[in-house]
Amino acid sequence: MYRGSCLCGAVTFQVEGELGDAYFCHCERCRKASGSAFASNAKIVPEQFTLLTGQDVLKSYFNPASGLTRKFCGVCGSPIISERTEPRMLTVRLGTLDTPVGKRPRGHIFVASKADWDVITDDLPQYAERPTA
Repeated sequence: MYRGSCLCGAVTFQVEGELGDAYFCHCERCRKASGSAFASNAKIVPEQFTLLTGQDVLKSYFNPASGLTRKFCGVCGSPIISERTEPRMLTVRLGTLDTPVGKRPRGHIFVASKADWDVITDDLPQYAERPTA
């Protein structure tokens, strides 16, 4: 089980079960949502995510072009999860986890659209878009 929270502590959650594949996403939407060069996300089973506190401050932003809903703390702005209904998908921001993750992300995705000022210096695989496997 993993526990997580936002910066101010108003939103707390848990994930019961293992984290799925994690990636550093360099797409424009993730860069804008994180305010950084990339977002660190891991897939999770939607039914294994439980919001413990902060339902009253959790805000959502739906992007019809991507079909993705981003949920964040309305107090401090910390991004918490992203959700898609078709196909059903949920990802958690690794930086919000308070419990050790215990494994490295599998690689960098959408590097074809990464920030021009970003230099990837680790040895993880790099994918122009989303890997197929």
